[in-house]
Amino acid sequence: MKQLAIIGPTASGKSDLAISLAKKINAYILSIDSLSIYKEINIVSAKPSQAELNAVKHFGIDEIYPNKHFSVEIFIQLYKDVVKKCKDEHKNLIIVGGTSFYLKSLLEGLSPLPVISVQTQQNVTKKLTELQVCYDFLYKKDEKHMQKIASNDRYRIEKALLIYEATGETPTQWFLNNPPTPVIKDLEIFNIDVEREILRERIKQRTQKMYSMGLIDEVACLEKKYTRAPNAMKAIGIVEVLDFLDAKSDIKEMLELISIHTAQLAKRQQTFNRTQFGTITHAKLEELEEIILHKVSHT
Repeated sequence: MKQLAIIGPTASGKSDLAISLAKKINAYILSIDSLSIYKEINIVSAKPSQAELNAVKHFGIDEIYPNKHFSVEIFIQLYKDVVKKCKDEHKNLIIVGGTSFYLKSLLEGLSPLPVISVQTQQNVTKKLTELQVCYDFLYKKDEKHMQKIASNDRYRIEKALLIYEATGETPTQWFLNNPPTPVIKDLEIFNIDVEREILRERIKQRTQKMYSMGLIDEVACLEKKYTRAPNAMKAIGIVEVLDFLDAKSDIKEMLELISIHTAQLAKRQQTFNRTQFGTITHAKLEELEEIILHKVSHT
């Protein structure tokens, strides 16, 4: 089984390239997109169309509901399941998407968590009824770790408290004594290199297309069903529509803000992709398919 990754900023053409390549190299696709993972968030996440999803088998899309928690640990398990399926069905794998942090987590791995007894889990669950107290306690014990965690992030506070209760070590000590093991050791990574002005125009066009497809109705339905509480409801494209529904902006301002915030995200993605990976091939979209096919045929 061969595997490769295609990354790049939002609206750079990753999905189309991946689908075209998958058909040519007998591959499945694993999406690394933090919004496409959710069911019912379709327009905002700019998921591939149903026809495209039918043309090539995708994973990492429509996996969970917006009110469910998703984490790097869950993603790594998903990746392992997909690799097994690819091997069983004699398929190659293309990993593609804008959330390159997930890809980095595969390359670097995660530290194993300690064995948690039923008693420890019950004790921690009881303590978590006073979330702020737990946060303050952990902050005093391990400021280095806890300053990266929001005081209302129940999932990560629970994880830190479980480590401390199970081992007597702070999370920082635990992770130091239990270093991560890479999940993937060898992976060709290809990054779509796109000029900022071209990208801004693509983002603007995509935002307009999302609006035409029923963006406002989708967000209104999501809010009605899931409220504004889930993390997924704080994504770019959703927040701006919610502000419009609150009469804080008109449609023109809403669309402008979505484009601006998406362009800012794209800039952060480009910086991450340039600085966080060792060996990586950078090329323009129109050149990448030929480059990838050449590399795949020679490995």
